[in-house]
Amino acid sequence: MNRIFLDVHALQTVPPSNLNRDDTGAPKTAVYGGVPRARVSSQAWKRAARTYFSDEHLLDASELGVRTKKIVEAVAERITALDPAIDGEAALRIADETVKAAGLKTEVPKRKATAAKDGEPEPAPEAKYLVFLSRRQLDGLARLAVDGADNITAHLKDKKTKDQAKEIADTHHSVDIALFGRMVADSADFNVDAAVQVAHAISVHRVENESDYYTAVDDENTDEETGAGMIGTIDFNSSTLYRYAALGVHQLAANLGEGLREDEPVTTPVRRAVEAFVHGFTASLPTGKINTFGHHTLPDAVVVKLRTTRPVSFVAAFEEPVRGDQGGFVREASERLAEFIPDIERAYGDEDTTLTWVLRVGPNTAKLAGIGTEAQNIGELVTAVGKAVAERLEKPA
Repeated sequence: MNRIFLDVHALQTVPPSNLNRDDTGAPKTAVYGGVPRARVSSQAWKRAARTYFSDEHLLDASELGVRTKKIVEAVAERITALDPAIDGEAALRIADETVKAAGLKTEVPKRKATAAKDGEPEPAPEAKYLVFLSRRQLDGLARLAVDGADNITAHLKDKKTKDQAKEIADTHHSVDIALFGRMVADSADFNVDAAVQVAHAISVHRVENESDYYTAVDDENTDEETGAGMIGTIDFNSSTLYRYAALGVHQLAANLGEGLREDEPVTTPVRRAVEAFVHGFTASLPTGKINTFGHHTLPDAVVVKLRTTRPVSFVAAFEEPVRGDQGGFVREASERLAEFIPDIERAYGDEDTTLTWVLRVGPNTAKLAGIGTEAQNIGELVTAVGKAVAERLEKPA
C-alpha cells in the first residue's frame, strides 16, 4: 500500500483556563523560541479526542475499545451473558485464566483493612496495568472461555487454544486502538503501533501563568464573625494554541486489518476512522478545571493536508513568538501560517502531491482562505477528507 499521511493543524484561542496541570497544579508550560509558552500535552488531547468519539456518537460503541485494569470483570460479565449458568466466582475464575492465557498478567488487589473487618469478599483479579482491548476482543475471549468452561484449565493448557486466545487479543482492533496504539511493557507481542502522532499544543506567543485568589462563604454561618469559610488559589493562563496531529493512513489500514463489520472492505472502516479522527481531534477539548473556567471554545482555523511525503508540522512558523501588536494573536498567527505553508512546500517539492482543505472562522483568519479548498463547516471538511482518503486507498500501489 502507498504511504498516505494526513496532517491536521489548528489555531485555537482559549480564555483563562487550566486545561492540563503539572504536578504542582499549574498549567503545563514549555520554552520554545526562547520564551515560555502555554502547553497542553499530547496525552490530554488524545484522551479528549477518544472520549469525543463516543460522547458525540462519531463511532458506534462496537468500534471502540475499553481501557481498564478490570479486564477480568469485563470478560466475566460477557461469559455470564453468553451462559447464564456460569456466574459469580466461577465466571471470574474462568475469565482470569482466559486473560492469562492471552498473555496478560493479573493479580488480586489488596483489600483495605476495614473491608476485611466488614467481611467483604476478596476483590476480583485485575490486570497489573491498564489494558486496552476492543469490545470484539473481549467478546472473543469470553466465547473461548465458555467453549471450555467444563474444564477450563485443561482447555487453556492446549497450545492451539492458548494460541487462539493470543490471536483474539491481537486482532480485530477497535478504531481507537488502531489510531492511538497499545503498549504492554512485558508483552511486546501485544503492542500495536499507533497510526496517529499528536504534538503537544503550544501557544503561538509568550505566556506567563497567573494565579486566582478565591474565597468561599459558609452559608450556614450565622455568627457575626466576618471572613471566608475557605480560601485558596488556582493557577491559570490564556492563549492562542497551535495544535498538530499526523495520521498515517497506511498504518491505520494495517492496524484495522479487515472490515470492522461483516462483508465490508477495509477502505470503508478506514474512511470511517479517518473522518472520526479529523472531527474528533478538531472539535474535542480537554476538560481540566472546566467547571471553574468554562473554557468552551472551538478552533479559529483548521488546515488539513493529505500527502504522500512524510508528515510536516508548521510549528516553526511560530518559533519567533507572535507579539499581538494587532490587538490579539489570531490574525498574525493566521498570516504567519498563510506565508509559511506555501514557502515550505515550494522548498521541499510538496505542492503537486498534496491536497489541502481549510476551515476557518471570522475575518482574522482571512489570509488562510487562499491556501486550499475552503470548507463551509466541519461536516463538509470531514466528508471531503474521507472521500479523498478512500480514493487514494483504492489506487494501486
